[in-house]
Amino acid sequence: MTDDQQAEKPTGVGAPRIARVVHSDPNAPASPEQKPLPDSVVRKPVDKKSAAEWAYERLILYIQNFEEQLDSEQEIAIGMTGGNAGVLRIEGVGYFDPDIITFYGSDESGMRTQLVQHVSQLNVMLRALPKLEETPVARRIGFRLAEDLEQDE
Repeated sequence: MTDDQQAEKPTGVGAPRIARVVHSDPNAPASPEQKPLPDSVVRKPVDKKSAAEWAYERLILYIQNFEEQLDSEQEIAIGMTGGNAGVLRIEGVGYFDPDIITFYGSDESGMRTQLVQHVSQLNVMLRALPKLEETPVARRIGFRLAEDLEQDE
């Protein structure tokens, strides 16, 4: 599939909107907009999801995709947008219906950090940080988030 093509998505009542992306590099890795949605995401129609739940599910797809491109010495983080809040190493992601998304983690100095954001203000920059020296392997939250969606039946 080329960068400007759409991934095949489910259609019908309550089906997710079609996604689209264009990359400047024709060899760029596939992004979430280009990949089919997992069964765990399409199982419940979009019109039956809160804004927070639907945003949470798509964030998981973006996080997983970003982590797939990290090397073994990097972990995912988010750069806070607006102000000088810094960076949050992602250690957890949640939502609270109908409209709140929460990121749990630590900042660059190791202090516990939490970002609570209304879905209408959701603006996240994913970043790569070096893994913590005391952890033998980089932690991957995307896999755990997707696994949690699969168990949510």
